Amino acid sequence: MLVIIVALALAGCGSAATSTTTNVQGAGAGSSATTGTPPSASTTTNAATPTTAATATGPATATATATATATATSTSTPPIAAAAGFCRADHLALRLLGQQGATGHGEIAFALRNTSGHTCRAIGYPGVLFLDQSGAALPTIPTRTTQDFFGAAPLRTLDVAPGESVSFRLGVTHGIASSAGCTTAYGLQVIAPNDTAALRVAIPGGAYECRDVTVSPLQPGSSAYP
Repeated sequence: MLVIIVALALAGCGSAATSTTTNVQGAGAGSSATTGTPPSASTTTNAATPTTAATATGPATATATATATATATSTSTPPIAAAAGFCRADHLALRLLGQQGATGHGEIAFALRNTSGHTCRAIGYPGVLFLDQSGAALPTIPTRTTQDFFGAAPLRTLDVAPGESVSFRLGVTHGIASSAGCTTAYGLQVIAPNDTAALRVAIPGGAYECRDVTVSPLQPGSSAYP
């Protein structure tokens, strides 16, 4: 009986010792799992993932930034300058260039000078009205033409710089038409093309006219009066 008890006791001790050894070895394996190669590889993989993501995002961000910059640059580029505004009466000065006559035809020429500080555009025919000595309107029947008794005067688009002028001429009859309705004009009222405001100028000594008058389009400088 005593032998059996001792044997059972030894068997129990051996079992406990085996259990203790197993636990110790298990703890060692856990420590090895923390510091060994497989976890290290896992750590390396986890660290590489953000780095790769950052690398992939960098060029995309740069591309987006470049695109946004290009768009901003394109949007902020000043538009091509618009064409000059039309010459208006409030920035024009009207003057008589002179008059001359031959074979029953009279030519009277005028200039419009740009008095503003910017370039303006002039194109077309001025509106004209003869005035008497008191400044009252006289019957005036204008005919617009690019070819009058004095030659050709083509229709042009003119950009008139500050201080520069454009000119036009009128053609009247001297003794060819009936004297009915003929008189002496002492002034002229002019409305520039593409405008509604009027300018006036005196004609010293007067100009003989018989209502009908040819009107040339605006010409550069004083070239309308050859």
